Amino acid sequence: MGRAFEFRKARKMKRWSAMSKAFTRIGKDIVMAVKEGGPDPDSNSKLRAVIQNGKSVNMPKDNIERAIKRASDKNLGDFKEVLFEGYAAHGIAILVETATDNNTRTVANIRSYFNKCDGNLGTSGSVIFMFDHTCNFRINPEGIDLEDLELEFIDYGVEEVFEDEDGILIYAPFESFGSIQSALEEKGTEILSSGFERIPQVSKKINEAQAADVEKLLEKIEEDDDVQNVYHNMTEIN
Repeated sequence: MGRAFEFRKARKMKRWSAMSKAFTRIGKDIVMAVKEGGPDPDSNSKLRAVIQNGKSVNMPKDNIERAIKRASDKNLGDFKEVLFEGYAAHGIAILVETATDNNTRTVANIRSYFNKCDGNLGTSGSVIFMFDHTCNFRINPEGIDLEDLELEFIDYGVEEVFEDEDGILIYAPFESFGSIQSALEEKGTEILSSGFERIPQVSKKINEAQAADVEKLLEKIEEDDDVQNVYHNMTEIN
């Protein structure tokens, strides 16, 4: 199996944010998708993907519809996507994806978490080159042969295809998202969820005590309401 498989396996072993935090993240994604492409999912592929993600975490239909209606309000401020880069203790690289309507607040908060946990918030470009930006799709495995699927989609840039207990996962470079989404929809394949991830090119091994230091920073960052995703290059400690 490749890096995407190992990355996914490690992520599943980690604690995930509370359901309410997942709903908050998806709510922001809905707002950004509607602001960018309108409130109709039939003509807005990005919104269509976000709604699928909401359903995958059992986000109530009413919540999704309210978020779309709220996003259509011209008086609602925009969320801006801002990426933060830095190092945790023991030289672990950290990437933080945020969606914020107040960049000054978000910068101050993220900097304070790094400072309090013996880390350093870096400048733009200081860490991002260590991660590959990928897109992924989770699809219904019913009636699908993995080898045939991989061969069929290799021309779309698909790099890894594998199955877990929740479905078939497809990984490809970030820029392949639109073409793969369109191809899957044209085939009538059920997309259960989709998204983007940043996979470390090389992981760094640290011991259990050092990992605990890094976890303190990760927990503080993940609890922030402006934070959408957090990535690192720490090897999971068994």
